[in-house]
Amino acid sequence: MPLQESGEMYLETILLLSKTLPIVRSLDVAEYMGFSKPSISRAVGLLKNGGYIDIDGNGFLTLTSEGLEIANKIYERHQTITNFLTRLGVDKETAESDACKIEHVISDASFEAIKNHTLEI
Repeated sequence: MPLQESGEMYLETILLLSKTLPIVRSLDVAEYMGFSKPSISRAVGLLKNGGYIDIDGNGFLTLTSEGLEIANKIYERHQTITNFLTRLGVDKETAESDACKIEHVISDASFEAIKNHTLEI
């Protein structure tokens, strides 16, 4: 099942939360993203059915290997593009916001070029 931008955002959020919380619940995702519990519940169901996350009997969310791969890819893009834009002189807040949009639509080839260029600077 191809993942849309919103699905990628949910996976990235679960990844980020898992770095700071011992367990991640749907409520944590809702609070972090500023979305309603019903919206998160629907998204979590779709991600589970797509094989991107697992939910245990207590409602704790974990990324599957496929979900983790996608979350890491999006997170790397976010960090790299943010870094690239701030090095160009864009303020941190704008760079973060723009990176969040760009990370989902940029081609692999363009991202790799930016990544390689950023490493050279």
